[in-house]
Amino acid sequence: MTFPQPLYDAVSTHRYPLVFATISGAHLYGFASPDSDWDLRGVHVLPAAEVLGLHEAQDTVNVDRLEDGLELDLVTHDIRKFIELMLKPNGYVLEQLFSPLVVHTTPAHSELIDLGRQCIRRYHAHHYLGFSANQWKLLHRDEPPRIKPLLYTFRTLLTGIRLMKTGEIEANLTALNAEANLSYLTDLIARKTVGSEKERLTDDLTFFDKEFKRLTRMLENAFEATNLPDRVPDVVRNALSDFLVRLRMNS
Repeated sequence: MTFPQPLYDAVSTHRYPLVFATISGAHLYGFASPDSDWDLRGVHVLPAAEVLGLHEAQDTVNVDRLEDGLELDLVTHDIRKFIELMLKPNGYVLEQLFSPLVVHTTPAHSELIDLGRQCIRRYHAHHYLGFSANQWKLLHRDEPPRIKPLLYTFRTLLTGIRLMKTGEIEANLTALNAEANLSYLTDLIARKTVGSEKERLTDDLTFFDKEFKRLTRMLENAFEATNLPDRVPDVVRNALSDFLVRLRMNS
C-alpha cells in the first residue's frame, strides 16, 4: 500500500533509527474524513550512550508537520518504553504494533509482533472499557455532539469484545461491523467519511445511549468468559528483555 509522500519523509528524517512506523487513528479505524490528519505511531531505538549517560533520554519523540495541505502527527516511543506499555494492559500500543497500514518496517518489527501476540491478556478489557467510557463523556461536551467520539466509543467496545472472544486485535470498525452487523454504524461511518473531521450528529442520543450500555455489558461479560491468560508469562518477559538488550547494544 502506498501512502502520501510526507509520511515517508517524516519517517526517513527521524532523528533515531526506527523499528517500525504504522498508521493509527481514523485512517486505521476506517472512518477518516477528507480533512483528517494522519496519525503515525512507531518505535525508535535510543543509542546506548544516551541511555547510560547523565542527560535525560528522549523516550518519546513527537513531530507535527503540515505539508501541501496534509497534516501529520508522528509519535514514537523508545523501545524500552514501548515494551513497558506492551506489558501493561494497553491495547493502544498493540494496535499500533499490529496495524496493517505499515509505512516503515524492519526484521525487529516482525520479531516484536510475535512477542506482542504473547502479551495479550484478559485485562486488556479494562483498557477498552475505560477508553470507551472516556469517549462517551467527550461526546457530550459539544452541542451538537460530533460523530467522531461516538464512532470511537463503539470502535473500542467492539475491538475489546472481539479481543476477549478471539485473542485477536482488530481496530477497523468496518471489519468489526461485518461481524456485529449494526446498521447504524454503517450509516455513521458513511456520514463521517464524506463529511468533515468535526462532522456533527443530529440524531437523538437516547438510542445510542442504550447501545453504549448494551455493548459495555457485552464487553464485561466477554471479560468474565474469556480464556485469555491473567498475566504475561515470565518466558515472554525474559524474551522481551533479551530483545531490548540486543537492539540497544546494536544501536
